Amino acid sequence: MRAVIVYTLSRLGLFAIALGVLYLLGLQTYALLIAAVLVSGLASYVLLSKQRDAVSTRISERHHRPEGK
Repeated sequence: MRAVIVYTLSRLGLFAIALGVLYLLGLQTYALLIAAVLVSGLASYVLLSKQRDAVSTRISERHHRPEGK
């Protein structure tokens, strides 16, 4: 569960940083939101690979765990 929380908070943090930087660069309204989603998505793909792998492992382990445990 911890891996999922860390990954989610990291993604939100990257989005907030991208939003702030792009706002300071002069983007506004929908262009700002779209650009922030794209930039943070690309950044998270590169920067958060270890966290993404940890989340994937955690979900896989939970999915393959026998019922009743």
